[in-house]
Amino acid sequence: MKIHFYAPMKPPDHPEPSGDRRMARLLIHALKLCGHEVTLAPAPRAYDGAGDPVYQQAIQKAASAYTETLIASPPSAWPDLWFTYHVYHKTPDWIGPAAARALHIPYVIVEASHAAKAASSAWALGHRGAELAIRSADLIFSITTVDKEGIAPLLSRRQAHLNLPPFLDLSAFAQRKRQPYPNGEPVKLLTAAMMRHDAKLESYRLLAEYLLRLKQQNWRLTIAGDGPARAEVAQALSPLGLERVNFLGQVDEADMPGIYAAADLFLWPAAGESYGMAMLEAQAAGLPVIAGRGRGVAEVVRDGETGFLTPNGDGEAFISVTDFLIADATARHKLGDAAAKFVRQSRSIDTAAGILGNGLAMLAPGAVAAGA
Repeated sequence: MKIHFYAPMKPPDHPEPSGDRRMARLLIHALKLCGHEVTLAPAPRAYDGAGDPVYQQAIQKAASAYTETLIASPPSAWPDLWFTYHVYHKTPDWIGPAAARALHIPYVIVEASHAAKAASSAWALGHRGAELAIRSADLIFSITTVDKEGIAPLLSRRQAHLNLPPFLDLSAFAQRKRQPYPNGEPVKLLTAAMMRHDAKLESYRLLAEYLLRLKQQNWRLTIAGDGPARAEVAQALSPLGLERVNFLGQVDEADMPGIYAAADLFLWPAAGESYGMAMLEAQAAGLPVIAGRGRGVAEVVRDGETGFLTPNGDGEAFISVTDFLIADATARHKLGDAAAKFVRQSRSIDTAAGILGNGLAMLAPGAVAAGA
């Protein structure tokens, strides 16, 4: 099928790295593995992080103009299916439902979220757009259990709703092994995350607080990531001392497998985290993960098997398991081996391509989208 791919939050060619951009690229790759022809729809970005009703109206207007242009184009330019990644009240999809209805093609969403409280928030218009998209989709793939349960009340019997757990292209990790280190060497802790003025900054602040309270002292921390909150992150971590923390700044995606392979343990408090691609990547490299039990973190880390998930905001629990794994190399290696096996067996792009392919096969060409 000819598929038009739309990522209203952050397109896959956006210059700023993030988990959202990474997943968009992975989805396109997986769809191509299924044999589909994928075109990135040159549609307007729909993200409104500030809650500006005027801007949301402008987004809706631009989306309508794009949709009219698409519908007016020659039929040879039309897609066989409209595929949207990441829909919620801050990133509504005003294009997919209208385009699918007019062109008589299926409409598919990956990662849709619904928050009823947003209906009376500054994002009320975006909330309506997201809800319309969710109700219009012929097929929705949910990445997390939280999202799947959240949108279930909006769906009708005619809509298909499937699980698509977070996944990775493991080719970059295939030849990389964790390197053994001599006894007495500091345990190499790693964090990889953008530095933004939101939940990311809160996680960095929590991480600094927890590390200051560790009983075990034989460790060093490496941080891969950059962003507008770098100064605040550096300030939060400054009490740890420059000799303990190594800031790598922004790291090219191709270089990250080597960064993971050089570490022993991945840490992230995961405040407000949807699921966290970096935690999945760390496990692919054989690192155990210690993280807060965020919204969808349990989708990427198996508590007690590939790492440990601690209750959100429970510093004592996070500190306790970190102390334990710093002190016990055998436990780290056992968890790390299980982590690599888990990702290889159930979170590969080939597995995801199978799920996507089977789901799309249910949508016969020419199927009429919801609302027609």
